[in-house]
Formats: sequence, structure tokens, C-alpha cells
Amino acid sequence: MDFTLFVVGLIKVVLGGLVAALGIWLALRGLSRILGSRPEEELRQGNVAAGLVHASSLVSLGLLVQHAVQATSDAVDLAVRAPHFQGSMVPGLIAVAALHVGLSLIVGVTVLALGILLFDRMTPGIDELAEVRKGNVAAGLILSAILLVLALLTAPGLQAALNGLIPFPQLPEGTLVAPA
Repeated sequence: MDFTLFVVGLIKVVLGGLVAALGIWLALRGLSRILGSRPEEELRQGNVAAGLVHASSLVSLGLLVQHAVQATSDAVDLAVRAPHFQGSMVPGLIAVAALHVGLSLIVGVTVLALGILLFDRMTPGIDELAEVRKGNVAAGLILSAILLVLALLTAPGLQAALNGLIPFPQLPEGTLVAPA
């Protein structure tokens, strides 16, 4: 049994849970401000349209942030397996991980918010946000699809940009590295 690998795995589980909790909180707060609604009230009232939009915002943010969590996890794996790993490296690794994941959450929420606002501006004559608040499922479906497409298409760029922040350990000469 590899106790170090076990501990690192548990740390990754905790990190993933914390990032998910923070992401859910940020997504619900950000979208609530844009929609001018409260998710708890919308769900209590059975507003399916608002539920769809909130659910897709959570999935979309997960798509955007998963790369940051994976890159941080990869950096931890490389650091722990490096022959020169020392316990004093852990605080620096934690700081970089927090910065990386925090920035991806902030950028992710911002991308989704701007996407919603841009779509609302592109369709004069229809106030999608008001329609979602009224429970219009068709408007909720379209807005949900927009959020998912935005996440799918912007995630690779966000991943590439933020991977530059992680101080990956130097690999031995001749080691193949997949492009970001």
C-alpha cells in the first residue's frame, strides 16, 4: 500500500468538494443577481424555467472549472513523485492551487454572466430574463443551452490561459509532454 498516494487522493477529494461548494455558491449568487431572483423562492414556487437555468449554470461552471482542478491535481502528482519533493513545498503548492482554482471560478462566473447579458441584448423585444422569472420553460431551455455552449467553447481557452500559472516541476530531458 502506498500511504502517500492514499493521502494525496484524500486531499484531492477534499479539494474537489471545496471547489464544488464554492462554485455552486458563486454560480447561484451570480445568476440570482442577473435574473433578479432568489433560487430558493423560485424552487419553492416550482419555477421550472428558473430551475433549468440555475441547473445549467452549475453544470456550465463545472465544465469551466474542471480543468483547473485537473491541472492542480496533475501538478500535485508531479510534485509528490518528484525525487526532490520536500514538505516545505506544500504551502507554495496550496497557494498556487488556490489562485488557479479561484481565478477559474471568477472567470467562469464572469463568462456565464456576460453570456446571459449579451444574449439578452441580442434579442430586443424579448426579455428572456423576465420570461424565465415568469416560468417560461422555452426561454429557460434556450438560456440553458447558451450557458452550456459558452462553457464548452470557452473552457479550452480558460484552461490554456490558467495553466501558465502553475509551476509544473521540470521534467527530465526527452520526456514527452502533451500540449495544454
